[in-house]
Amino acid sequence: MLKGSDLLAKVKELGDVSKSELVRGCGYVSTKKDGTERLNFTAFYEALLEAKGVSLGDGAATGNGKGGRKLSYVATVQGNGNLLVGKAYTALLDLKPGDEFEIKLGRKQIRLIPAGSIDEEE
Repeated sequence: MLKGSDLLAKVKELGDVSKSELVRGCGYVSTKKDGTERLNFTAFYEALLEAKGVSLGDGAATGNGKGGRKLSYVATVQGNGNLLVGKAYTALLDLKPGDEFEIKLGRKQIRLIPAGSIDEEE
């Protein structure tokens, strides 16, 4: 897989070819278990952006999602009454599927206390 100036030179060299041929020509191809070819478009475009000086950064380290948006620390009750805490927040806290919480209701607030831990405000 080409990177940096080599990637930019190859893209220029290939010129007006299909996107699939562009990705294939720059080496962003892997083989599936069944032996068929898989074109890695995402990796190609990320490398292309990086080669052009656009840094996507490491979303996990900065608390940003993949889209680069900043966390707002605001949640909105959905139309069905659910309150959703997004993946970016659970990742920041290193929460895993199946982690359990005790729900504590207060005056206009909800606190989630990890099951089995001691609530410091009691």
